[in-house]
Amino acid sequence: MLKFYFNGSPNPSKVALYLEETGLPYEAIAVDTRKGQQFDPEFLKLNPNAKVPVIDDDGIVVFDSNAILLYLAEKHGLFLPDKRYRGEMLSWLMFIATGIGPYSGQAVHFRHFTPEPVPYAMKRYQFEAERHYGVLDEHLANRKFIVGESYSFLDMAAWGWCRMGNYVMGDDAWGKFTNLKRFVEAINSRDAAARALALKDKHSFKPNFDDEAKRFMFRHQHQ
Repeated sequence: MLKFYFNGSPNPSKVALYLEETGLPYEAIAVDTRKGQQFDPEFLKLNPNAKVPVIDDDGIVVFDSNAILLYLAEKHGLFLPDKRYRGEMLSWLMFIATGIGPYSGQAVHFRHFTPEPVPYAMKRYQFEAERHYGVLDEHLANRKFIVGESYSFLDMAAWGWCRMGNYVMGDDAWGKFTNLKRFVEAINSRDAAARALALKDKHSFKPNFDDEAKRFMFRHQHQ
């Protein structure tokens, strides 16, 4: 059975969504990054980059959420855009992987977690997060899905971070990106999305973000 190493953060959540949408059997294995479990030697054998999510598909190990989604969609042929859209699909997948995800993460860090304000960094990452969300919002102006005529793994990939738009960009985010809001709300309304987000509640994770958690999550501050 497929093993899914996860926590409740945006990137594992989109893989959880795919697994719940497809009904593929899997074993969920919690990795508590606030306790530093991502640095355990056995986990580092799976992902030397010390991040979740990771899957072990009967000995085939894949890390990085977008790589996992592409691997599973191509292997099972489920929620995979028609092959005539492959170039467009790869383009938007890389846009999510190199733009939406990283800039959202950095915007969140400098908005919510920096120990002291860093105006330049906050402005830089906020701007780039909003720019990327704006590109996707415009793309969705006259379409329900990112690529093709049907819901695909690519929409799940974008949903992971985009569902947290207010947390990334502030409370007025959805006023700026109404097409993206519609897109996110449509996915949020799916039963599989509710199950994916509830997965973390079935496992024990450290609830408080204390100094120990910060040492593991923000190691650059302790070098």
